[in-house]
Amino acid sequence: MYIIISYDVDVSRVNRINKYLKRFLYWRLNSVFEGEVSNSQLEEIKDGIEKIINKSTDSVLIYILPSKKSVFTEVIGIEKEPIDFIL
Repeated sequence: MYIIISYDVDVSRVNRINKYLKRFLYWRLNSVFEGEVSNSQLEEIKDGIEKIINKSTDSVLIYILPSKKSVFTEVIGIEKEPIDFIL
């Protein structure tokens, strides 16, 4: 499956969640990650996020799609972290 994760967390947790998500996904924008994962990886990602964030003040959105083919991305401006060239 293909997932897109967007987060809005307290500044004190930004670096932790960023480093954690880089283990699984491509960093696209300051608070956006995306990539192909298995069901077990998705569960691991969700468990890890829950350990990092404060559920009463932080917010994380996970968009779950069947595959990358289901995603059409149009970039306006510069593309900070293109993933098309990654092997």
